Amino acid sequence: MRIASRPSLLGTLLLAGLLSACSGSIPGRRPADPARVSDSPPSAALQPGNNFIVNAVDKVGPSVVRIDTVRRVVNPLSGLFGGGPSIQQQQGQGSGFITRSDGVILTNAHVVEGASEVGVTLPDGRSFSGKVLGADKITDVAVVKVAAAGLPVAPLGDSAKVRPGEWAIAIGNPLGLDNTVTVGIISAVQRTNAVGEGQRVPYLQTDAAVNPGNSGGPLINERGQVIGINTAIRQAPGAGLSFAIPINLGRQIAAQILESGRASHPYIGVRLQSLTPQLAREVNATNAECKLPETNGVVVVEVMPGSPAARGGLKPCDLIERVGKTEVDNPSEVQVAVDQGRVGEPLAVQVQRGDEELKLELKPAELPRRN
Repeated sequence: MRIASRPSLLGTLLLAGLLSACSGSIPGRRPADPARVSDSPPSAALQPGNNFIVNAVDKVGPSVVRIDTVRRVVNPLSGLFGGGPSIQQQQGQGSGFITRSDGVILTNAHVVEGASEVGVTLPDGRSFSGKVLGADKITDVAVVKVAAAGLPVAPLGDSAKVRPGEWAIAIGNPLGLDNTVTVGIISAVQRTNAVGEGQRVPYLQTDAAVNPGNSGGPLINERGQVIGINTAIRQAPGAGLSFAIPINLGRQIAAQILESGRASHPYIGVRLQSLTPQLAREVNATNAECKLPETNGVVVVEVMPGSPAARGGLKPCDLIERVGKTEVDNPSEVQVAVDQGRVGEPLAVQVQRGDEELKLELKPAELPRRN
């Protein structure tokens, strides 16, 4: 009987111990805090200054500005059935970055095109009225000036050294969200056919997210140097592609605007066409005077009378292979190569004419301005 009574006593003791454990009264253990969400140990604090993106943004960010514009346009419905005032105001917004401490700002031409008022706001909240010193539609580069001194300046890099795979950081004001930072890589360089006809720009392509409002803002590298001016996007299923004007070209155009109020572009006076083997076969079968190699390239369709091309001996059906020191494969590459020359100075052009290889010398003229 006594033996039988011991398990009962032991069970009572075990039960009491379990109840004590549940009530948090085990010696040496602190009771749980019912308001604590996690009891994991705190992680070690990150050492400051070891994030290159943060460092790059800290270096350039204070010089990135928001540009607000007002355009006054004629209302075509004015006076008809209460169609509103004769002059209407359209508001726009973009980005830019300060390159001189006395208030010189680079942005896109399309950001300030037709603007009657330009407002510039710095990240620190200071606002200025801006004046457009000049804008170049061909490259989409513009220069804005504000009356100020001691402004933060964005360091400019060398876009000729940019390579695919390098880091690319975009800073701007997309969709009205000021001081937005996105990051990606350089996807490609020398994209001459990315945006459309007539653009003499070898664009930098990046997968860093860029949206309306980013236009005119800087694309920077991991060292905090501006390598491009964000200017265009192409939407695609699943992702978008972004393009930036190389800063070397932006610097060149800005220098011309600061010096003379406009940019200078050489031209030779030809109409060009991308050539394919199929197109060459069709031309050869229908045009006895034009015999083209069945290859990919760029062919002269028309030479303007009295143009630098006509004076230099360029003819229709010539296959252009090289302009200056640059091999060319499409009309956009020819335009970019011509734009790298100078007005009135000799420019070597290598062509294939029938079975002959010819080296011509052209002297580009100033591209007529379009109103």
